[in-house]
Amino acid sequence: MKTLPIAAAMAALATPAFAQHGPQAPWGRDVPASHRDRVYAAEQFSNTVSVTDPVDGTLLGVIRLGDPQPANFSPLYKGQVLVHGMGFSPDGRTLAVVSIGSNSVTFIDTATNAVKHTTYIGRSPHEAFFTPDGKEVWVTVRGEDYIAVLDPVTYQETARLKTPGGPGMTIFSPDGKYGYVCSSFNPELVVFDVARHAIVGRVAQPSPFCPNIAATPDGQQVWYTLKDVGKTVVIDAKPPFATMKVIDTGPITNHVNFARTAQGLFAYVTVGGTGEVQVFRTDSFAKVATIPVGRLPHGVWPSGDGKTVFVGMENDDALVRIDTATNQVTGKVAIGQAPQAIAYVAGAVPAGTGRENLQPLGVAGQATTLALGAGGKGATSVTLFDQGLIQILQASVTGLAPGQSYQLVLTDQADGTGTVEPLADFKTNPAGSAIVNASGPIRQVVQGQGATARHWLAIRAGTSAAPGAIVQRQMP
Repeated sequence: MKTLPIAAAMAALATPAFAQHGPQAPWGRDVPASHRDRVYAAEQFSNTVSVTDPVDGTLLGVIRLGDPQPANFSPLYKGQVLVHGMGFSPDGRTLAVVSIGSNSVTFIDTATNAVKHTTYIGRSPHEAFFTPDGKEVWVTVRGEDYIAVLDPVTYQETARLKTPGGPGMTIFSPDGKYGYVCSSFNPELVVFDVARHAIVGRVAQPSPFCPNIAATPDGQQVWYTLKDVGKTVVIDAKPPFATMKVIDTGPITNHVNFARTAQGLFAYVTVGGTGEVQVFRTDSFAKVATIPVGRLPHGVWPSGDGKTVFVGMENDDALVRIDTATNQVTGKVAIGQAPQAIAYVAGAVPAGTGRENLQPLGVAGQATTLALGAGGKGATSVTLFDQGLIQILQASVTGLAPGQSYQLVLTDQADGTGTVEPLADFKTNPAGSAIVNASGPIRQVVQGQGATARHWLAIRAGTSAAPGAIVQRQMP
Protein backbone atom coordinates (compact mmCIF):
# COMPACT_ATOMS: atom_id res chain seq x y z
CA MET A 1 0.00 0.00 0.00
CA LYS A 2 1.33 3.45 -0.90
CA THR A 3 1.01 6.58 1.21
CA LEU A 4 -0.57 9.58 -0.50
CA PRO A 5 2.07 12.12 -1.58
CA ILE A 6 0.11 15.35 -2.18
CA ALA A 7 1.75 18.36 -0.46
CA ALA A 8 1.35 19.14 3.23
CA ALA A 9 -2.43 18.85 3.24
CA MET A 10 -2.17 15.31 1.94
CA ALA A 11 0.40 13.92 4.35
CA ALA A 12 -0.67 10.36 4.77
CA LEU A 13 -1.36 10.00 8.31
CA ALA A 14 -11.38 -12.80 0.37
CA THR A 15 -33.32 -30.37 -3.07
CA PRO A 16 -30.42 -31.53 -0.64
CA ALA A 17 -27.26 -29.59 -0.59
CA PHE A 18 -23.62 -30.42 -0.49
CA ALA A 19 -23.17 -27.25 1.43
CA GLN A 20 -19.46 -26.68 1.91
CA HIS A 21 -16.33 -26.65 -0.20
CA GLY A 22 -14.30 -26.71 2.97
CA PRO A 23 -13.98 -29.57 5.44
CA GLN A 24 -17.22 -29.63 7.38
CA ALA A 25 -19.25 -32.78 8.06
CA PRO A 26 -21.76 -34.13 7.32
CA TRP A 27 -21.07 -34.33 3.60
CA GLY A 28 -24.07 -34.42 1.32
CA ARG A 29 -26.73 -34.05 4.00
CA ASP A 30 -29.28 -31.28 4.27
CA VAL A 31 -28.51 -28.83 7.09
CA PRO A 32 -31.55 -26.56 7.37
CA ALA A 33 -30.64 -22.92 7.99
CA SER A 34 -31.26 -21.65 11.51
CA HIS A 35 -30.45 -18.76 13.83
CA ARG A 36 -27.67 -21.00 15.24
CA ASP A 37 -25.78 -20.59 11.95
CA ARG A 38 -23.36 -17.76 11.26
CA VAL A 39 -21.76 -16.12 8.24
CA TYR A 40 -18.28 -14.78 8.97
CA ALA A 41 -16.27 -12.36 6.84
CA ALA A 42 -12.59 -11.44 7.19
CA GLU A 43 -12.27 -7.69 6.57
CA GLN A 44 -8.81 -6.46 5.72
CA PHE A 45 -9.11 -2.69 6.08
CA SER A 46 -11.15 -2.54 9.30
CA ASN A 47 -9.17 -5.56 10.62
CA THR A 48 -12.40 -7.16 11.82
CA VAL A 49 -14.38 -10.35 11.46
CA SER A 50 -18.06 -9.61 10.94
CA VAL A 51 -20.66 -11.99 12.36
CA THR A 52 -24.03 -12.22 10.59
CA ASP A 53 -27.22 -14.19 11.29
CA PRO A 54 -27.93 -15.67 7.84
CA VAL A 55 -31.64 -16.31 8.38
CA ASP A 56 -32.79 -12.74 8.84
CA GLY A 57 -29.71 -11.05 7.36
CA THR A 58 -28.73 -9.22 10.53
CA LEU A 59 -25.20 -8.10 11.33
CA LEU A 60 -24.75 -9.09 14.97
CA GLY A 61 -21.44 -7.25 15.38
CA VAL A 62 -17.75 -7.56 14.66
CA ILE A 63 -14.79 -9.23 16.32
CA ARG A 64 -12.13 -6.54 16.34
CA LEU A 65 -8.69 -8.10 15.76
CA GLY A 66 -6.75 -4.88 15.11
CA ASP A 67 -6.89 -1.11 14.65
CA PRO A 68 -7.47 0.94 11.50
CA GLN A 69 -4.83 3.20 9.98
CA PRO A 70 -2.77 5.23 10.72
CA ALA A 71 -2.00 3.35 13.95
CA ASN A 72 -0.44 0.54 11.93
CA PHE A 73 2.15 2.82 10.32
CA SER A 74 4.10 2.65 13.59
CA PRO A 75 5.62 -0.52 15.13
CA LEU A 76 2.90 -3.08 15.68
CA TYR A 77 3.11 -4.75 19.07
CA LYS A 78 -0.50 -5.85 19.45
CA GLY A 79 -3.41 -6.64 17.19
CA GLN A 80 -3.63 -7.88 13.60
CA VAL A 81 -3.30 -6.18 10.22
CA LEU A 82 -4.89 -7.12 6.87
CA VAL A 83 -7.36 -9.68 8.21
CA HIS A 84 -7.87 -11.78 5.12
CA GLY A 85 -8.20 -15.59 5.13
CA MET A 86 -10.61 -17.88 6.93
CA GLY A 87 -11.25 -21.54 7.61
CA PHE A 88 -13.15 -23.45 10.28
CA SER A 89 -13.02 -26.75 12.13
CA PRO A 90 -15.15 -29.72 11.02
CA ASP A 91 -17.29 -29.42 14.15
CA GLY A 92 -17.91 -25.72 13.46
CA ARG A 93 -16.60 -24.66 16.86
CA THR A 94 -13.42 -22.85 15.81
CA LEU A 95 -12.52 -20.26 13.20
CA ALA A 96 -8.95 -19.94 11.93
CA VAL A 97 -8.46 -16.37 10.70
CA VAL A 98 -5.35 -15.38 8.76
CA SER A 99 -3.93 -11.83 8.92
CA ILE A 100 -1.50 -11.20 6.07
CA GLY A 101 0.18 -8.09 7.45
CA SER A 102 0.93 -9.50 10.91
CA ASN A 103 1.78 -13.07 9.78
CA SER A 104 -0.73 -14.69 12.08
CA VAL A 105 -3.51 -17.24 12.47
CA THR A 106 -6.09 -16.28 15.10
CA PHE A 107 -8.25 -19.06 16.54
CA ILE A 108 -11.74 -17.89 17.54
CA ASP A 109 -14.46 -19.73 19.49
CA THR A 110 -17.60 -19.52 17.33
CA ALA A 111 -19.99 -19.83 20.28
CA THR A 112 -18.54 -16.90 22.23
CA ASN A 113 -16.59 -14.94 19.57
CA ALA A 114 -13.61 -15.02 21.92
CA VAL A 115 -10.03 -15.26 20.69
CA LYS A 116 -8.57 -18.53 21.97
CA HIS A 117 -5.04 -18.14 20.66
CA THR A 118 -2.93 -16.41 18.03
CA THR A 119 -0.08 -18.26 16.32
CA TYR A 120 2.58 -16.32 14.43
CA ILE A 121 4.09 -18.01 11.41
CA GLY A 122 5.99 -17.11 8.20
CA ARG A 123 5.77 -14.16 5.86
CA SER A 124 2.34 -13.18 4.54
CA PRO A 125 0.19 -16.29 5.07
CA HIS A 126 -2.94 -16.34 2.94
CA GLU A 127 -5.47 -19.04 3.89
CA ALA A 128 -5.89 -21.65 6.64
CA PHE A 129 -8.01 -24.81 6.46
CA PHE A 130 -8.55 -27.70 8.83
CA THR A 131 -8.05 -31.22 7.53
CA PRO A 132 -11.40 -33.07 7.38
CA ASP A 133 -10.49 -35.11 10.46
CA GLY A 134 -9.82 -31.88 12.37
CA LYS A 135 -6.33 -32.98 13.45
CA GLU A 136 -4.30 -30.39 11.52
CA VAL A 137 -4.58 -26.86 10.18
CA TRP A 138 -2.74 -26.21 6.91
CA VAL A 139 -1.73 -22.59 6.34
CA THR A 140 -0.36 -21.48 2.97
CA VAL A 141 2.57 -19.14 3.62
CA ARG A 142 2.29 -17.17 0.39
CA GLY A 143 5.24 -14.89 1.06
CA GLU A 144 7.49 -17.95 1.21
CA ASP A 145 7.40 -21.49 -0.19
CA TYR A 146 5.71 -23.81 2.27
CA ILE A 147 2.59 -24.84 4.13
CA ALA A 148 2.73 -24.37 7.89
CA VAL A 149 1.00 -27.31 9.59
CA LEU A 150 -0.48 -26.34 12.97
CA ASP A 151 -1.82 -28.48 15.80
CA PRO A 152 -5.38 -27.18 16.54
CA VAL A 153 -5.09 -28.19 20.20
CA THR A 154 -1.68 -26.75 21.10
CA TYR A 155 -1.74 -24.16 18.26
CA GLN A 156 1.92 -24.91 17.61
CA GLU A 157 3.56 -25.37 14.23
CA THR A 158 4.41 -29.04 13.82
CA ALA A 159 5.67 -29.25 10.22
CA ARG A 160 6.54 -27.29 7.10
CA LEU A 161 5.58 -28.77 3.73
CA LYS A 162 7.66 -27.46 0.83
CA THR A 163 5.72 -26.11 -2.17
CA PRO A 164 6.43 -23.98 -5.22
CA GLY A 165 7.01 -20.40 -4.13
CA GLY A 166 3.90 -18.46 -3.16
CA PRO A 167 1.34 -21.13 -2.27
CA GLY A 168 -2.08 -19.49 -2.54
CA MET A 169 -4.51 -21.83 -0.84
CA THR A 170 -5.06 -25.46 0.18
CA ILE A 171 -8.34 -27.31 -0.03
CA PHE A 172 -8.88 -30.96 0.86
CA SER A 173 -10.77 -33.76 -0.81
CA PRO A 174 -13.92 -34.68 1.14
CA ASP A 175 -12.38 -37.96 2.28
CA GLY A 176 -9.28 -36.15 3.55
CA LYS A 177 -6.89 -38.12 1.33
CA TYR A 178 -5.62 -35.26 -0.84
CA GLY A 179 -4.67 -31.64 -0.24
CA TYR A 180 -4.72 -29.48 -3.38
CA VAL A 181 -2.42 -26.43 -3.26
CA CYS A 182 -2.54 -23.82 -6.01
CA SER A 183 0.18 -21.22 -6.44
CA SER A 184 0.03 -17.42 -6.48
CA PHE A 185 3.52 -16.89 -7.91
CA ASN A 186 4.33 -20.00 -9.96
CA PRO A 187 2.29 -21.73 -12.69
CA GLU A 188 2.11 -25.04 -10.85
CA LEU A 189 -0.50 -26.67 -8.62
CA VAL A 190 0.66 -29.49 -6.36
CA VAL A 191 -1.32 -32.29 -4.71
CA PHE A 192 -0.33 -33.73 -1.34
CA ASP A 193 -1.05 -37.08 0.20
CA VAL A 194 -2.34 -35.66 3.48
CA ALA A 195 -1.40 -38.59 5.72
CA ARG A 196 2.16 -38.78 4.37
CA HIS A 197 2.70 -35.02 3.92
CA ALA A 198 4.13 -35.89 0.50
CA ILE A 199 3.55 -34.40 -2.96
CA VAL A 200 1.89 -37.00 -5.21
CA GLY A 201 0.84 -34.81 -8.15
CA ARG A 202 1.83 -31.73 -10.10
CA VAL A 203 -0.47 -29.84 -12.47
CA ALA A 204 0.48 -26.94 -14.77
CA GLN A 205 -1.54 -23.78 -14.12
CA PRO A 206 -2.27 -21.64 -17.21
CA SER A 207 -0.94 -18.63 -15.25
CA PRO A 208 0.89 -18.03 -11.95
CA PHE A 209 -1.72 -16.20 -9.86
CA CYS A 210 -4.28 -18.48 -8.19
CA PRO A 211 -6.00 -16.96 -5.12
CA ASN A 212 -8.67 -19.61 -4.49
CA ILE A 213 -9.37 -23.32 -4.92
CA ALA A 214 -12.37 -25.53 -4.13
CA ALA A 215 -13.22 -29.24 -4.27
CA THR A 216 -16.66 -30.48 -5.26
CA PRO A 217 -18.37 -32.27 -2.37
CA ASP A 218 -18.72 -35.46 -4.41
CA GLY A 219 -14.92 -35.67 -4.56
CA GLN A 220 -14.81 -35.68 -8.35
CA GLN A 221 -13.51 -32.24 -9.35
CA VAL A 222 -11.30 -29.39 -8.14
CA TRP A 223 -11.94 -25.84 -9.38
CA TYR A 224 -9.43 -23.00 -9.02
CA THR A 225 -9.39 -19.37 -10.11
CA LEU A 226 -6.72 -17.33 -11.90
CA LYS A 227 -7.03 -13.69 -10.94
CA ASP A 228 -4.36 -12.39 -13.31
CA VAL A 229 -5.80 -13.78 -16.55
CA GLY A 230 -9.49 -13.97 -15.61
CA LYS A 231 -9.97 -17.71 -15.91
CA THR A 232 -11.37 -20.59 -13.87
CA VAL A 233 -9.84 -24.05 -14.25
CA VAL A 234 -11.31 -27.48 -13.48
CA ILE A 235 -9.14 -30.52 -12.83
CA ASP A 236 -9.91 -34.15 -12.05
CA ALA A 237 -9.74 -34.64 -8.28
CA LYS A 238 -8.22 -38.11 -8.76
CA PRO A 239 -4.84 -39.13 -10.21
CA PRO A 240 -3.38 -38.12 -12.56
CA PHE A 241 -5.26 -34.86 -11.74
CA ALA A 242 -5.72 -33.97 -15.41
CA THR A 243 -7.05 -30.57 -16.46
CA MET A 244 -10.65 -30.99 -17.60
CA LYS A 245 -11.68 -27.44 -18.55
CA VAL A 246 -10.39 -23.87 -18.71
CA ILE A 247 -13.18 -21.27 -18.59
CA ASP A 248 -12.85 -17.58 -19.46
CA THR A 249 -14.64 -15.87 -16.57
CA GLY A 250 -13.34 -12.28 -16.71
CA PRO A 251 -10.98 -9.75 -15.10
CA ILE A 252 -10.20 -10.16 -11.39
CA THR A 253 -11.75 -13.61 -11.10
CA ASN A 254 -11.70 -14.17 -7.33
CA HIS A 255 -13.35 -17.16 -5.56
CA VAL A 256 -15.37 -20.27 -6.41
CA ASN A 257 -17.75 -22.46 -4.41
CA PHE A 258 -20.60 -24.93 -4.95
CA ALA A 259 -24.29 -25.41 -4.23
CA ARG A 260 -26.74 -28.16 -5.21
CA THR A 261 -30.29 -27.42 -6.27
CA ALA A 262 -33.02 -29.57 -7.80
CA GLN A 263 -31.31 -28.94 -11.17
CA GLY A 264 -27.90 -30.29 -10.12
CA LEU A 265 -24.55 -29.22 -8.67
CA PHE A 266 -23.39 -25.73 -9.64
CA ALA A 267 -20.22 -23.70 -9.31
CA TYR A 268 -20.51 -20.04 -8.29
CA VAL A 269 -17.56 -17.85 -9.38
CA THR A 270 -17.04 -14.23 -8.28
CA VAL A 271 -15.68 -11.94 -11.01
CA GLY A 272 -14.51 -8.71 -9.42
CA GLY A 273 -13.81 -6.68 -12.54
CA THR A 274 -17.33 -7.06 -13.90
CA GLY A 275 -19.14 -7.01 -10.55
CA GLU A 276 -20.92 -10.30 -11.08
CA VAL A 277 -21.22 -13.92 -10.04
CA GLN A 278 -21.15 -16.47 -12.84
CA VAL A 279 -22.86 -19.83 -12.37
CA PHE A 280 -21.78 -23.03 -14.13
CA ARG A 281 -22.98 -26.60 -14.26
CA THR A 282 -20.34 -28.99 -12.96
CA ASP A 283 -21.32 -31.77 -15.39
CA SER A 284 -21.20 -29.89 -18.72
CA PHE A 285 -19.41 -26.71 -17.53
CA ALA A 286 -22.12 -24.68 -19.27
CA LYS A 287 -22.74 -21.20 -17.90
CA VAL A 288 -26.34 -20.97 -16.71
CA ALA A 289 -26.48 -17.52 -15.08
CA THR A 290 -24.66 -14.23 -14.75
CA ILE A 291 -25.74 -12.36 -11.61
CA PRO A 292 -24.88 -8.65 -11.18
CA VAL A 293 -24.00 -8.14 -7.50
CA GLY A 294 -22.05 -4.87 -7.15
CA ARG A 295 -18.51 -3.66 -6.64
CA LEU A 296 -15.70 -6.21 -6.55
CA PRO A 297 -17.29 -9.46 -5.34
CA HIS A 298 -14.69 -11.60 -3.56
CA GLY A 299 -15.49 -14.48 -1.16
CA VAL A 300 -18.39 -16.85 -1.79
CA TRP A 301 -19.95 -19.58 0.38
CA PRO A 302 -23.25 -21.52 0.39
CA SER A 303 -25.63 -21.92 3.28
CA GLY A 304 -25.87 -25.26 5.05
CA ASP A 305 -28.96 -26.20 3.05
CA GLY A 306 -27.55 -24.94 -0.27
CA LYS A 307 -30.56 -22.68 -0.82
CA THR A 308 -28.55 -19.45 -0.50
CA VAL A 309 -25.12 -18.36 -1.62
CA PHE A 310 -23.45 -15.50 0.25
CA VAL A 311 -20.98 -13.19 -1.50
CA GLY A 312 -18.58 -10.77 0.18
CA MET A 313 -18.46 -7.43 -1.64
CA GLU A 314 -14.93 -6.05 -1.27
CA ASN A 315 -15.69 -2.54 -2.52
CA ASP A 316 -19.25 -2.35 -1.16
CA ASP A 317 -18.59 -3.48 2.46
CA ALA A 318 -21.49 -5.87 2.26
CA LEU A 319 -22.71 -9.45 2.10
CA VAL A 320 -25.02 -10.18 -0.82
CA ARG A 321 -27.53 -13.07 -0.64
CA ILE A 322 -28.32 -15.10 -3.78
CA ASP A 323 -31.26 -17.51 -4.01
CA THR A 324 -29.82 -20.62 -5.72
CA ALA A 325 -33.22 -21.71 -7.06
CA THR A 326 -33.64 -18.50 -9.07
CA ASN A 327 -30.08 -17.12 -9.12
CA GLN A 328 -31.43 -13.74 -8.08
CA VAL A 329 -30.08 -11.38 -5.42
CA THR A 330 -32.47 -11.39 -2.47
CA GLY A 331 -30.73 -9.21 0.11
CA LYS A 332 -27.70 -7.24 1.22
CA VAL A 333 -26.13 -6.83 4.67
CA ALA A 334 -23.71 -4.02 5.59
CA ILE A 335 -20.50 -5.40 7.16
CA GLY A 336 -16.87 -4.29 7.71
CA GLN A 337 -14.36 -2.86 5.28
CA ALA A 338 -13.15 -4.83 2.25
CA PRO A 339 -14.37 -8.36 3.06
CA GLN A 340 -12.09 -11.04 1.65
CA ALA A 341 -12.71 -14.69 2.56
CA ILE A 342 -16.12 -15.57 3.98
CA ALA A 343 -17.46 -18.74 5.58
CA TYR A 344 -20.89 -20.10 6.43
CA VAL A 345 -20.74 -22.24 9.58
CA ALA A 346 -23.85 -24.31 10.30
CA GLY A 347 -24.61 -24.67 14.02
CA ALA A 348 -21.81 -22.32 15.02
CA VAL A 349 -23.70 -21.33 18.19
CA PRO A 350 -25.16 -24.47 19.84
CA ALA A 351 -26.60 -22.51 22.80
CA GLY A 352 -27.01 -18.94 23.98
CA THR A 353 -27.25 -15.76 21.97
CA GLY A 354 -23.85 -15.94 20.33
CA ARG A 355 -23.41 -12.20 20.81
CA GLU A 356 -20.66 -12.24 23.43
CA ASN A 357 -17.49 -10.26 22.68
CA LEU A 358 -19.00 -8.54 19.65
CA GLN A 359 -18.60 -4.81 19.02
CA PRO A 360 -20.55 -2.34 16.86
CA LEU A 361 -19.37 -1.71 13.32
CA GLY A 362 -18.51 1.93 14.09
CA VAL A 363 -16.20 3.75 11.67
CA ALA A 364 -15.77 0.49 9.74
CA GLY A 365 -19.21 1.09 8.27
CA GLN A 366 -18.20 4.32 6.57
CA ALA A 367 -17.02 4.43 2.96
CA THR A 368 -17.28 6.57 -0.17
CA THR A 369 -17.54 5.06 -3.65
CA LEU A 370 -16.48 6.57 -6.97
CA ALA A 371 -16.10 5.40 -10.56
CA LEU A 372 -13.50 6.11 -13.22
CA GLY A 373 -14.01 5.61 -16.92
CA ALA A 374 -13.70 6.96 -20.45
CA GLY A 375 -16.26 8.13 -22.94
CA GLY A 376 -18.96 8.28 -20.29
CA LYS A 377 -18.63 4.58 -19.52
CA GLY A 378 -17.39 3.43 -16.11
CA ALA A 379 -14.71 0.74 -15.94
CA THR A 380 -12.93 1.20 -12.61
CA SER A 381 -14.61 1.22 -9.20
CA VAL A 382 -12.97 3.10 -6.34
CA THR A 383 -13.82 2.85 -2.65
CA LEU A 384 -12.49 5.17 0.05
CA PHE A 385 -12.60 3.23 3.32
CA ASP A 386 -12.84 5.66 6.23
CA GLN A 387 -10.16 5.24 8.91
CA GLY A 388 -10.94 8.42 10.83
CA LEU A 389 -8.91 11.36 9.49
CA ILE A 390 -7.67 9.39 6.50
CA GLN A 391 -9.00 6.82 4.09
CA ILE A 392 -7.62 3.74 2.43
CA LEU A 393 -8.28 3.95 -1.28
CA GLN A 394 -8.80 0.75 -3.23
CA ALA A 395 -9.35 0.87 -6.97
CA SER A 396 -10.58 -2.17 -8.88
CA VAL A 397 -9.09 -1.21 -12.23
CA THR A 398 -10.37 -2.70 -15.49
CA GLY A 399 -10.57 -1.73 -19.14
CA LEU A 400 -6.87 -0.95 -19.72
CA ALA A 401 -4.23 -2.45 -22.00
CA PRO A 402 -2.67 -5.62 -20.56
CA GLY A 403 0.84 -5.62 -19.11
CA GLN A 404 1.30 -1.83 -19.24
CA SER A 405 2.42 0.77 -16.69
CA TYR A 406 -0.09 3.29 -15.36
CA GLN A 407 -0.52 5.73 -12.50
CA LEU A 408 -3.49 6.52 -10.30
CA VAL A 409 -3.37 10.32 -10.01
CA LEU A 410 -5.13 13.40 -8.68
CA THR A 411 -5.83 16.27 -11.05
CA ASP A 412 -7.02 19.79 -10.30
CA GLN A 413 -9.31 19.85 -13.34
CA ALA A 414 -12.27 17.55 -13.95
CA ASP A 415 -11.17 16.82 -17.52
CA GLY A 416 -7.74 15.59 -16.36
CA THR A 417 -5.82 18.66 -17.48
CA GLY A 418 -3.83 20.96 -15.22
CA THR A 419 -1.64 19.80 -12.35
CA VAL A 420 -1.35 16.03 -12.00
CA GLU A 421 -0.08 14.44 -8.78
CA PRO A 422 0.61 10.68 -8.72
CA LEU A 423 -0.82 8.55 -5.93
CA ALA A 424 0.25 5.05 -6.97
CA ASP A 425 2.14 3.34 -9.77
CA PHE A 426 0.83 0.02 -11.07
CA LYS A 427 1.09 -2.41 -13.94
CA THR A 428 -1.91 -4.18 -15.39
CA ASN A 429 -2.14 -7.95 -15.48
CA PRO A 430 -2.75 -9.96 -18.69
CA ALA A 431 -6.47 -9.19 -18.42
CA GLY A 432 -5.85 -5.42 -18.38
CA SER A 433 -6.86 -5.08 -14.74
CA ALA A 434 -5.28 -4.40 -11.33
CA ILE A 435 -6.06 -3.78 -7.67
CA VAL A 436 -4.49 -0.47 -6.63
CA ASN A 437 -4.18 0.90 -3.09
CA ALA A 438 -3.20 4.26 -1.60
CA SER A 439 -3.89 6.04 1.69
CA GLY A 440 -4.38 9.58 2.96
CA PRO A 441 -7.15 12.20 3.37
CA ILE A 442 -8.37 11.52 -0.16
CA ARG A 443 -12.09 11.98 0.46
CA GLN A 444 -11.52 15.51 1.71
CA VAL A 445 -9.56 16.33 -1.43
CA VAL A 446 -11.95 14.88 -4.01
CA GLN A 447 -14.87 16.55 -2.23
CA GLY A 448 -13.04 19.84 -1.67
CA GLN A 449 -13.78 19.97 2.05
CA GLY A 450 -12.63 22.85 4.24
CA ALA A 451 -9.72 24.83 2.81
CA THR A 452 -8.71 21.96 0.51
CA ALA A 453 -9.08 22.67 -3.20
CA ARG A 454 -11.23 20.19 -5.12
CA HIS A 455 -9.36 17.47 -7.03
CA TRP A 456 -10.43 14.56 -9.22
CA LEU A 457 -9.11 11.02 -9.45
CA ALA A 458 -7.86 9.75 -12.79
CA ILE A 459 -5.62 7.13 -14.38
CA ARG A 460 -2.86 8.07 -16.77
CA ALA A 461 -0.60 5.92 -18.87
CA GLY A 462 3.13 5.66 -18.20
CA THR A 463 5.21 6.53 -15.16
CA SER A 464 6.40 9.71 -13.44
CA ALA A 465 9.57 9.56 -15.54
CA ALA A 466 7.62 9.06 -18.76
CA PRO A 467 4.02 10.24 -18.20
CA GLY A 468 1.38 9.57 -20.84
CA ALA A 469 -2.17 10.66 -21.47
CA ILE A 470 -5.12 10.46 -19.08
CA VAL A 471 -7.05 7.30 -19.99
CA GLN A 472 -9.76 7.21 -17.31
CA ARG A 473 -11.35 10.08 -15.39
CA GLN A 474 -13.55 10.37 -12.33
CA MET A 475 -17.18 10.24 -13.41
CA PRO A 476 -19.91 12.50 -12.04
